[in-house]
Amino acid sequence: MLELTELGLFGLFLASFLAATVVPFSSEVVFSAMVFGGIDAWRCVFVATLGNWMGGMTCYYLGLLGKMEWIERYFRIKKEKIERFTDQIHKYGDWFAFFSFLPGIGDIIAVASGVFRCKWWLVAISMLFGKFIRYIVWMYFNGLFM
Repeated sequence: MLELTELGLFGLFLASFLAATVVPFSSEVVFSAMVFGGIDAWRCVFVATLGNWMGGMTCYYLGLLGKMEWIERYFRIKKEKIERFTDQIHKYGDWFAFFSFLPGIGDIIAVASGVFRCKWWLVAISMLFGKFIRYIVWMYFNGLFM
């Protein structure tokens, strides 16, 4: 994972993108290494947010394709897990994608937003906002701000 730091901001973008997909990956380690390595913390926030948001939107698009057999086979997300979010998505609407930054269930929320045909632009805005806050919180709680 730390080899991605040698790629600079592109490595951070890639780590953040992968972390937002169903690939088990942590972008926070790369994020922290980049800031400790001397790259501006706010620049890292923006790059990591963009990569994580694009990864989340990729999951949304995969859900939008609606092929549950693909989602179950290749991404190992069971239909039952997606259906668990039915009530929340109907209650909170497309804005529920804000919570796609959460570890463990964020990928499922992003895919479920696509499966339930949530409006892409509301999903995109709420997901971007959630992921941006995620990296700001990480930066401040770990003393990485400069």
